[in-house]
Amino acid sequence: MSLTLDTYRLLGRSGLRVSPLALGAATFGTDWGWGAEQDEARKLFDRYVERGGNFIDTANTYTNGSSERLLGEFTRDRRESLVLATKYTTLRRPGDPNSGGGQRKSLFASVEASLRRLGTDYIDLLYLHVWDFTTPVEEILRGMDDLVRQGKVLYVGISNTPAWEVSRMQAIADLRGWSPLIALQIEYNLIERTGERDLIPMAREMGLGVVPWSPLAGGVLTGKYSRADMATTPSEDGTRKDFNLALGTVTERNFAIVDVVKEVAAELGRTPAQVGLAWALRNPGVTAPIIGARTTGQLEDNLGALEVEPTASHLARLDAASAIELGFPHEILARESILALTRGDMTIEPRR
Repeated sequence: MSLTLDTYRLLGRSGLRVSPLALGAATFGTDWGWGAEQDEARKLFDRYVERGGNFIDTANTYTNGSSERLLGEFTRDRRESLVLATKYTTLRRPGDPNSGGGQRKSLFASVEASLRRLGTDYIDLLYLHVWDFTTPVEEILRGMDDLVRQGKVLYVGISNTPAWEVSRMQAIADLRGWSPLIALQIEYNLIERTGERDLIPMAREMGLGVVPWSPLAGGVLTGKYSRADMATTPSEDGTRKDFNLALGTVTERNFAIVDVVKEVAAELGRTPAQVGLAWALRNPGVTAPIIGARTTGQLEDNLGALEVEPTASHLARLDAASAIELGFPHEILARESILALTRGDMTIEPRR
């Protein structure tokens, strides 16, 4: 059954309804040397909302603040109908260590600045953006809860954080009656599936909706790169291609996955990007992948993923091509012989 942007889904263990594809606004503004100019960004926003989309993702430092400022302009006349998500922790002023990180000073100052740029008096969803391995979890949770009680933030989430820290935070929030985390942002796509080891199962158990970033692996899954690119050295131009080369995502393993994506796309009469997104959309552990387009053409192509209906065979082929080893203890616990030991339906011979 095909989806639409107004086929809303509940986000985690909350009553908040969000579109199955979130619009990423990291491309709004050209401050980083790439992205969409204001007029093009406006077209992206309008097209997404016209189609019924309501879930928009940004961060306090995306395009040096231009992303939030542009969203403030675009959302002015329809603020209440949208779910705006932003983030904090990335450094806002070089040389000032307290302008970044998870601590209370950074949290409150960042939220106040985001509210001004967004031209609103509340943020629907605030994420901790990047775990700093420094700030006590109680300080983060109490600060977030204070902002919720003040009405400046409605819901809180977390991104780019180890599973054991997230589960510990959720347990503490529950025990102390603080605002629970309802969303988890992770990198997740056919090329990067390590979140299946702990992060996604943890999120389902603890009540966090998974919102994947980079669901097309930085564009690698669109098929726009070739094996010849593996021999290319990253330039200093700061293009998306340079970024992917530096991250090491242009590899033979990944091209083998892309080959299968292309095969499935050809069979379905769709584009590789639509197939990559459709795979994520059909994952029961995923709430809303974030799509980041720079042009209306890219956006329309991405939205076409909602109409893709891969068969069980297609999904199985994609899963097989991109499978990862879950490692210990997941693989040993999946063995029937081990499970039988815990159920009491297997006899263990004494050691001789």
